[in-house]
Amino acid sequence: MSDRTRRVVLATRIFAPEAAAATFRLGALVRALAERSHVRVLTSNPPPALRDAPATRAAGVEVSRWPVLRDRNGYVRGYLPYLSFDLPLALRLLAERRPDVVVVEPPPTTGAVTRVALFVRGLVGPRVPYVYYAADVWSDATASMGAPAPVVSAMRRVERFALRGARDVVAVSEGVSERVRALAGPGTPVTVVPNGIDTDVFTPEGQLHPEAPDAPYLVYAGTASEWQGAEIFAEAMREVVREQPDARLVFLGQGSSWDALQRVRDELPPDAIELRPLVPPEEAAAWQRGAAAALVSVRPGVGYDFAYPTKVIAAVASGAPVIFAGPGPAAADVAEHGLGEAVGYDVGQVAQAMLAAVRAHRAGRDEAAAARRVEWARTHRSLVATGAAAAAVVLDLL
Repeated sequence: MSDRTRRVVLATRIFAPEAAAATFRLGALVRALAERSHVRVLTSNPPPALRDAPATRAAGVEVSRWPVLRDRNGYVRGYLPYLSFDLPLALRLLAERRPDVVVVEPPPTTGAVTRVALFVRGLVGPRVPYVYYAADVWSDATASMGAPAPVVSAMRRVERFALRGARDVVAVSEGVSERVRALAGPGTPVTVVPNGIDTDVFTPEGQLHPEAPDAPYLVYAGTASEWQGAEIFAEAMREVVREQPDARLVFLGQGSSWDALQRVRDELPPDAIELRPLVPPEEAAAWQRGAAAALVSVRPGVGYDFAYPTKVIAAVASGAPVIFAGPGPAAADVAEHGLGEAVGYDVGQVAQAMLAAVRAHRAGRDEAAAARRVEWARTHRSLVATGAAAAAVVLDLL
């Protein structure tokens, strides 16, 4: 079998041009796979604001889209939106020309649907293996957010079913790997491949965003949902603008925290906080390279303490220092490698870090420190390396 006759199908509700951690790692995976196989991506229609943006520039990649339900923030999130992708996915997988392997992205319902559809296909032909790409453990998060016990129990069963059917599981961290084995069983094959970032897009070289404030500004780029707890930065702006009235905070994204962010914005002086929709990666990089600091958070105690937000890597690859609020391995990297400042998930600590970043930016950018941050990202978290590592797991099944 020649490389180009190999067929890999990726099933994911989120894909480029949506700017999210999943987009970056899946894009790198697809590019690496396309060097040795034909790749077909089964995904959803993007939000209206991103309909004209390119999905991928990689040769040998087809992207098939399907309309889905999105919440009012434009995100495929919640039981009905998930079902609007998962149920048609079952038919798409059954109708698809036989792949050699399938890669499936959470939520667990997508993994469960993939397992069932591939089992049905196997009744009349060779079995098709699949790889489950575990960015996190959804049942843990569901439990930590106070969902009713029957919902948590159902999610654990669905996630266990999806994980146990996989020929391999790619986990984005050791913490996720440990939880996967605890849920699916110690014999579950798991390969750890950390998240990375496209260091050709997120780079300090290039234009600043033309709509960026003239005054020092901080930027939060990406999804703002329960486990991130991005509201802490909006609350901290109350103290920041008291001491630095012209400081600005720009949110680029979407998510369940958006309503809370809007409420705080409306209580502060005009323009202190600006809420903008998701933007393509190139535009996010333009905002970040001009920022006094990029803001990243993980709310402690909600099941994501082991998460490693890709926002950290995108920011430092663009040269911006990071203010990280909360626990986890990313906080350790920020502190250990001089990527910015890691603080507790506390409004007072966050406000002081934000003020320090604004004042430092006003005094003049430390180019040597920015260069060290960029070099760290390129050396340790380049998507070229992480995409190749994830692709190797998939291709090993061919």
